[in-house]
Amino acid sequence: MSVPMSNNIIPPQIGHPAYPNFQGPMIPGGPPPNMGGAPYRPPAHETPRRGSGRRQNIKPVPSQPPPGAPYPHRPPHKQKPKKKASDLVISQKLRELVPESQAYMDLLSFERKLDATIMRKRLDIQEVLKKPMKTKRKLRVFITNTIYNHPTSNKGPSNADSNADECQTTWELKIEGKLLDENGHAKPDPRAPKRKFSSFFKSLVIELDKDMYGPDSHFVEWHRNPNTQETDGFQVKRPGDKPVKCTINLQLDYQPQNIKLDARLGRLLGIHTATRPVIVSSLWQYIKKNKLQDQVQRDTINLDEYLRSIFECNTLKFSDIPYKLNSLLQQPDPIVIEHVVAVEPGETKSITHWDITVEVDDSLKQQMNNFLVSTVSQQDIMQLDQKIYETVDSIKALKTKREFMLSFASDPLGFINKWLISQSRDLKVMKNCEGDPEEERKSEFYQKDWLKEGVCRYFYAKVQQRRSELERDLGVRQLNNY
Repeated sequence: MSVPMSNNIIPPQIGHPAYPNFQGPMIPGGPPPNMGGAPYRPPAHETPRRGSGRRQNIKPVPSQPPPGAPYPHRPPHKQKPKKKASDLVISQKLRELVPESQAYMDLLSFERKLDATIMRKRLDIQEVLKKPMKTKRKLRVFITNTIYNHPTSNKGPSNADSNADECQTTWELKIEGKLLDENGHAKPDPRAPKRKFSSFFKSLVIELDKDMYGPDSHFVEWHRNPNTQETDGFQVKRPGDKPVKCTINLQLDYQPQNIKLDARLGRLLGIHTATRPVIVSSLWQYIKKNKLQDQVQRDTINLDEYLRSIFECNTLKFSDIPYKLNSLLQQPDPIVIEHVVAVEPGETKSITHWDITVEVDDSLKQQMNNFLVSTVSQQDIMQLDQKIYETVDSIKALKTKREFMLSFASDPLGFINKWLISQSRDLKVMKNCEGDPEEERKSEFYQKDWLKEGVCRYFYAKVQQRRSELERDLGVRQLNNY
């Protein structure tokens, strides 16, 4: 199509609706077409034109990146969208189409209720684990005394010329223990962690006969400190060929710390030894039961005759209870064992045992903790959920295909027209283009009156662009000549 050139050319307007996507013809040897805007500048890899100034050493830009380098146009990796609970739901229309799918929806509803119940139980277990869970067990303490170098025993040295110190009669006292199970048997539980004997005690004091061993060596003491290494038993060795009376004091290591209550307050509350929170709670229960709280000043307690004799006052503030209780709390009584080391002819070893009630961690606590931290079942559930998601997605895809085929079978011509219109609309959105592609693909679109004006405007823009480039090049050349 030839268009006559006219001297009366109107300057172009950028963004004319007549040619929103029209890029114009390629001019041989010239720059690519530009529909207005900034003037064309050659890329860095093009050779500069003759007479454009000083010589430039510009290396060509490689058309492809080096091996292993990512392409700049490659889109970043997108993570898969996280599945939602609503993705598991089957639509009502599909349930009407397949009545058996209602059983799946019933199972889905039951699963939600079960998950809510499990979550509530997990929260309950977490609250329970915050409190100390203790159970009482029996600790059997074995006290063994062994005699060495007794004149009537066969363990003495056979050489008569041996040293007198080696022939001296000595005895050895060992204190060991073993935790019994719930049935009272000494067989250890392989599932339970083994505890050292010393871990049950805070201190151990053995008091020997002062007349026999003097004031400096009749005491044997062991006290726990932060650097203590646990042991399975304690051992004491002394010389002597006569029976020795010894007193063994064992101070239990309570966790949390137990406190002995004053005898008067203990009889009133029914507590002998307990933790501080238990004592305060029992005192508060006694105050509520006997209605000792003042009706006007709620932070004041009107003591009855029993509490007045203990606290030695008529009224007491709630904030003063911890201070008043400090004078009524004592360390728990130690466990006292009276033992006699029998040094008798013909008897080199004797064993006695005592049973002590101790508090240990409840085995149920470890099971609860394992239940909370266990992830094996969670992984299995996640894998099954993923399979259910995939199955539901395939069902929805098959439903879409079925509707597609049914629509095509009922009205093929109308379906194709609607489908083309939909595809054209989607393509327009994807390319972010303006205008009406459906109208532009017809020949009548290019026979309208404004087309000639649009072509003239385009060529006018090209001429002006070329003119500005020539003026710029000529101006640079003239400057170089000067």
